[in-house]
This record gives sequence, C-alpha cells and structure tokens, in this order.
Amino acid sequence: QVQLVESGGGLVQPGGSLRLSCAASGMAFSSYAMGWYRQTPGNERELVAQITTDGSTNYADSVKGRFTISRDNAKNTVYLQMNNLKPEDTAVYYCNARRWRNYRVVTYWGQGTQGTVSS
Repeated sequence: QVQLVESGGGLVQPGGSLRLSCAASGMAFSSYAMGWYRQTPGNERELVAQITTDGSTNYADSVKGRFTISRDNAKNTVYLQMNNLKPEDTAVYYCNARRWRNYRVVTYWGQGTQGTVSS
C-alpha cells in the first residue's frame, strides 16, 4: 500500500525557515511526479511546488525565490525548503504523488503537516 509520510512542520517567526520532508513507500517513486500543496481554512488546496520525474520544477508565484523543491530517488523522499517565511505561508502542507499512464492518472496524498509563521 502506498504511503506518504510528512515531517518537518512547526512554528517559526517571520523570516525564518522550515524544511519539510515526505517519505514515500509502496510505489515506484522515481516514476511519479511529486508536489507540495497547502490549504488554509475556507480556501481550496493550492499547488505550492512540483517536481517531475526528470527534475523539472514549477512554483506558485507567491513562493518563487523563497521555496525550493527537490527529490532524492535513492531515499524515496521529496523535500520542500521554505525560506524567508511570511505569515501568509501558514497552512497545512500536503505531499502529493502523481503518475499518468494510458489515459489515467493515479494520485496519492500524505496526511498533511501544519506550518505556522507567527511572531
């Protein structure tokens, strides 16, 4: 069974940093595009960053230049380095795995981890 287990969330002051990790198991990790999403109360889940199987990345405009997504296929892990954090970055962050094959998409989600930016 596929599992995505997140860690690294917590409370930081504005301008601080957090490093989120998502460890995957039960799947061919290197065959999946990976992503980080976030959600706040009253809002829909939004894409923060994604990384393809060949290492290409994409970021939401609100986090460009501050966040970096990376993956280590040998460790079946995807990371999100978050620097210069702002209060509006406060959200539940979710790890996502997605794979397309034969007109179908398979998506998996982690349980979510809380990141809070406050003074």
